[in-house]
Amino acid sequence: MLLADLKSMAGGLGIKGSGSMKKAQLVDAIKAAQAQPALPTETREQPRRAEVKAEPQPERRERQPERQPERQERQERQERQERQERQERQPERQERQRDQQKDQQKDQQKDQQAQRDQQAQRDRQQSRPQRDQQGNQQGNQQRDQQRDGQQQRDQQRDQQRDGQQQRDQQRDQQRNQPQQSQREPEPVDADDEDGEGGRRSRRRRGRDRDRTRQPGSRSEPDTTILDDDVLVPAAGILDVLDNYAFVRTSGYLPGVDDVYLSLSMVRRYGLRRGDAVVGQVRQPREGERKEKFNPMVRIDAVNGADPDAAKNRVDFTTATPVHPRERLRLETGADDVVGRVLDLAAPVGKGQRGLIVAPARSGRTTILQAVAAAVTANSPEAHLMVVLVDERPEEVTDFQRSVKGEVIASTFDRPPADHTTVAELAIERAKRLVELGHDVVVLLDGLTRLGRAYNLTASTGGRTLAGGVDAASLYPTKRFFGAARTLEDGGSLTVLATALVDSGSAVDELLVEELTGTENLLLRLSGDLAEARVFPAVDLAQSGTRHEAALLGTRAAALDRLRTRLAAKTPEEALRELLDRIARTGSNDELLASV
Repeated sequence: MLLADLKSMAGGLGIKGSGSMKKAQLVDAIKAAQAQPALPTETREQPRRAEVKAEPQPERRERQPERQPERQERQERQERQERQERQERQPERQERQRDQQKDQQKDQQKDQQAQRDQQAQRDRQQSRPQRDQQGNQQGNQQRDQQRDGQQQRDQQRDQQRDGQQQRDQQRDQQRNQPQQSQREPEPVDADDEDGEGGRRSRRRRGRDRDRTRQPGSRSEPDTTILDDDVLVPAAGILDVLDNYAFVRTSGYLPGVDDVYLSLSMVRRYGLRRGDAVVGQVRQPREGERKEKFNPMVRIDAVNGADPDAAKNRVDFTTATPVHPRERLRLETGADDVVGRVLDLAAPVGKGQRGLIVAPARSGRTTILQAVAAAVTANSPEAHLMVVLVDERPEEVTDFQRSVKGEVIASTFDRPPADHTTVAELAIERAKRLVELGHDVVVLLDGLTRLGRAYNLTASTGGRTLAGGVDAASLYPTKRFFGAARTLEDGGSLTVLATALVDSGSAVDELLVEELTGTENLLLRLSGDLAEARVFPAVDLAQSGTRHEAALLGTRAAALDRLRTRLAAKTPEEALRELLDRIARTGSNDELLASV
């Protein structure tokens, strides 16, 4: 029966307080009221009637004193029988009460099941928002408690997961310390589209641990400038990575003094990787948490010009490349043997893509130093960049002291990731200068060592070529070498890179094979000539420049006659004769005029 029916029945039986009773109490009260026997009532009423009748007859009670003990004995015997019967009926009563309790529990379970069925039916008929609203109105405390308990368990599990992830990150940083020297800990992305810092914030379920930042912009640095803020000027090369950007203030490698730049400012000014940025850095305010990298709050200049002008510049990737039209003369004087031999063997133009193929100990470094000195002397308007990858430290010192240009180096004792970072940022810087209309000359030593670094830093799981070479490591090297070009309406980017052959390395062989045919200038050095102590050990028959007639002009015919005369001889005889002609003349023009 329902609770309302039980209450109405209890009211009909005259049970007091039935409105505040529970269902089990109502059932007990109703059964107790229905089970009251009539005999005790009559027994209680009989003394009253006897008492009433006895009042007008006191004399009769006095005349029968002898009957009073018998009556008392009979009453005591009757009371003993009643007590005995009550004791005998007590187990039955207890068993009946247990049955009643079981029935009540079954009724409660049936009622709860019926309520759940009704609720499930209503939930199926209603939409989810309505179910949530109705559930909140009904105040289902049990479900709320379960949900609160589940949320607490989720929060504890999230905290444990965050702690475990932090411990894993620390352990990974300690394990990969040599490779982490060039990479800063990744800051929170200012360009996170979810506005909450990506996956880490979603796991934190909206808990904002950084109390100093505004909600919704937790990962974006505060770029507002107050009157009492302390601004410090900073300048460097912009390095834009996947989710953040840095201004490298100490060179082309990451340093402790680098400045963080938000991606919103990068998009606002149309900045690109390799831009020279000058701006103001705000020091931490009083009471503000000190960041590892202070943010740049204002940009004053980009590549020496107004920041707004950077939006409308030419894009290097979409500009039209053409064949080199202007020559880079390497001859600096009568005694400059290396420069004069290179001008005759493989003339260099602005925007040339040259590959210097050479075995070990054949004079690659000497060739590059001579080219760098010639560019500085003959073409001071060109921006010279010497990129040394996986090089000996003493060789870096020699270049820095002998070359009047920009020397960008990553020595062999640094991680492979440093080699790739230096090369990529250097070539991007060269592209930005070309977009501004400058002529840039990049000398790379060496291209095969750069390919090895890319092979070591390539992610596993890709296609593997012969010798364990990752196929993905070849593309970045080709991209670096392929940046050399002359823009039709802009500047030029000349790249002269060395490639090591006969080294026994599978990466070197595959890379040289991949680059064969992509160059428009080839200078091949001979190991046999180097062993014979004939320098520069240039193989005249295997060296040359594509479309060199556009660079030589009227001297092209005389150079062809000279090469034809030298081609009939062995490489050593041809080189010795050319060196003899150079020694007997004061310039290459005089040499070609005598042919």
